[in-house]
Amino acid sequence: MTCIFCKIAKGEIPCYKVYEDKDFLAFLDIHPLNKGHCLIIPKKHYRWVYDIDNADYWKIANKIAKKLVKNGAEYVSFITWGLEVEHAHIHVVPRYKNDGHPGFIDWKNIKEFSPDEMKQIVEEIIAMKEN
Repeated sequence: MTCIFCKIAKGEIPCYKVYEDKDFLAFLDIHPLNKGHCLIIPKKHYRWVYDIDNADYWKIANKIAKKLVKNGAEYVSFITWGLEVEHAHIHVVPRYKNDGHPGFIDWKNIKEFSPDEMKQIVEEIIAMKEN
């Protein structure tokens, strides 16, 4: 299988991991729309988010969103359209004042962070308490 997310889940391709359990993996998007933009994927290949009968999937998204808000995001957008990679995934996109995304997300407004900045963002998310 040539699915990039399956390869990431198997550890064949590195990622900036913010969460992992036996069923799911969350990592920073390499083309982030904002600081802290994460993708949450099932480790098993599913085509669509609605194919997954596991409520923990959205609980993980909620947990990460709350951490992002505690870390300075004004609010968080969840996007599940799943057309760019044919593997179920939830985009968790923190939103900030004047972030260049007026209203809806502008998919062309990608931010750039160095590898060191990406590692720092991971550390901030992991360290942040949920409540």
